[in-house]
Amino acid sequence: MVDVLTTELSRFVRAAGPDPDDTLAEMDEFAREEGFPHVGPEVGAFLRFVARLTDAERIFEFGSGYGYSAYWFAEALPADGELVLTEVDEAELEQAREYMTAGGYDDVARYELGDALETVERYEGPFDVVLLDLEKHRYEAAFEAVRSKVPVGGVVIADNAISAGSIEFEALLEMVEAANGGEESASRVAAESNEHTRGIASYLERVREDPSFETVVVPLGEGIAVSYRVE
Repeated sequence: MVDVLTTELSRFVRAAGPDPDDTLAEMDEFAREEGFPHVGPEVGAFLRFVARLTDAERIFEFGSGYGYSAYWFAEALPADGELVLTEVDEAELEQAREYMTAGGYDDVARYELGDALETVERYEGPFDVVLLDLEKHRYEAAFEAVRSKVPVGGVVIADNAISAGSIEFEALLEMVEAANGGEESASRVAAESNEHTRGIASYLERVREDPSFETVVVPLGEGIAVSYRVE
């Protein structure tokens, strides 16, 4: 995990936020021991906060891993809510099921093995909160696939909006700024970057230009882009 905050600021945000329960603490320990990338408690608490603010009843995740973000989301849902976890790795999805069950959230969870872009086509909206945490070059396609299923007042959150092991931040910054300077300038910068960085830049440009959404980037974890549907 390439945290955009300093170690001291991350500690501060974590200390000032809600305490993870025993299962979340176990999941954090697993991530540390195995080097498994996860959003971490700072972002996890923010995800749950957004779900509470939107009075979320249905949540869809594009990429769930071993269920860490889903577990944070789950407590904000009502007993008859629905949380769709998607994952291509069967072992990770089963691990997510075990953690969700341990926390008492199995009843709201739907576990979908396979490609998230194919899975979302089988679900009707609305989804009050959507999390994008799949391959970065597929973020824009994921947004297009779920956009019509997000109601006014709903939120799309994209992880790794600033950093990740594969993202070149200097190139990303230049592309995002170049997008305001014209297509030719943006294209020149994009040609010199990798597909992960281009994917984030393209996604940010897409949601920023969508008149139905208002987007801000929050510097927590590896950066999260929060897009709120306004119309």
